[in-house]
Amino acid sequence: MKFIEGTRVVTEDELQAHNITRYHVTKVYREQITNSGFYDQLKRIVEPSVEEFESPGSLDTSGEHDNTVVTGLQHKYAQTGLLLVTDRCASYCRYCFRKRIVGKNSHEIAPDLAQVAQYIESHPEMTNVLLSGGDPFVLSTAKLNKILDHLLPIAHLDSIRFGTKMIVYEPKRFEDSALGALIERIHRAGKSATIVTHFDHIGEISADVERIIRSLRAQGVQFLNQSVLLAKVNDDSEILAATFSKCHQIGVRPYYLFQGRPVKGASHFQVPLRRGLEITRGINQRLSGMHKTFKYIMSHHTGKIEILDLTDDDRVYMRYHQSKAIDKIGKIFSRRYVEAACWLDDLAEG
Repeated sequence: MKFIEGTRVVTEDELQAHNITRYHVTKVYREQITNSGFYDQLKRIVEPSVEEFESPGSLDTSGEHDNTVVTGLQHKYAQTGLLLVTDRCASYCRYCFRKRIVGKNSHEIAPDLAQVAQYIESHPEMTNVLLSGGDPFVLSTAKLNKILDHLLPIAHLDSIRFGTKMIVYEPKRFEDSALGALIERIHRAGKSATIVTHFDHIGEISADVERIIRSLRAQGVQFLNQSVLLAKVNDDSEILAATFSKCHQIGVRPYYLFQGRPVKGASHFQVPLRRGLEITRGINQRLSGMHKTFKYIMSHHTGKIEILDLTDDDRVYMRYHQSKAIDKIGKIFSRRYVEAACWLDDLAEG
């Protein structure tokens, strides 16, 4: 199996010994999906099967390896640095299957933070850093503060972002009193603190989630949400429109609907682009005003690509939304559509 850190040989015995095919769901999340009325959809996110190892797709098609500039730091988009601070997540997620295996021998990535800071300082076009991995909030607040020691002095960074699903899986994590001080520290440095949530279904937004978000917003935290379009989970305009409306209601701005990339063990979640465009049209029909500002995005190894339309002559039109090459951003291009295609690389060139 190929990972960012290199190739690793994994036998079936090791897979069984490390429970890699066995799901792990927190008690809070289990109760939430059981009581939400959406169990049949949400269980697909967290309950893997042995058959997943036979599904097509590769472990990493998103360009992490190609865009890793120093240990733990990816510079995939011109204005954004992706800082991998941990290998761990709060729960198993079939969409990010590789994260379940990476890090079985260690709990955290060990980026060279001094080297990371030096790189960022030499790239003034980078205006924000997204702490990712894994999930940064599996780390202690003290550990996060040590990471901030290296980021906050960088003058041209205006935003520190945390990509997380811990709000769903472990809401009690956000009751840490030291977290408020960390947020205040970011603000004192003249930067915004932003949490990027990953609500893929309205059934994940519990009363505890609402309470936490409202509390953090009162402390000045900004919230964005990105949902991954997953077959048999949320490939329904009504569900996604309700999810986005709920996000707006509690002060979270939905800004991406992701076309999930092919990941080993999750490729059967893929939704054809034609169906994805039908879903986005249906979402917009159900929303009004600023609620329609989300973008239908494909996260490709060359950058984030906005999927615009499928024309009568079966061409998919797309636009570069984020890219390491600044001159690409905003450029529109098209490819011939192939029936049931789910991904840019599935489309015919020319």
